[in-house]
Amino acid sequence: MTASPTAAALVELDAQDLPAFCPNPQMPIWCHHPRVYLDLSHADEARCPYCGTVYRLRAGQRAGGAH
Repeated sequence: MTASPTAAALVELDAQDLPAFCPNPQMPIWCHHPRVYLDLSHADEARCPYCGTVYRLRAGQRAGGAH
């Protein structure tokens, strides 16, 4: 039996990584769910409603490509 993680993962993004979506390409195939796009235009982070992964813009990054 494989233990499931208890804490949500954190993914830090640069402005050029937007639009943010989950599951992301680095996630193993066993944890895939329907793709959802996450809005980071009004806040610096968003949480996936399926798996709880938190997507956060790196310090100094802004949605829209401005630094």
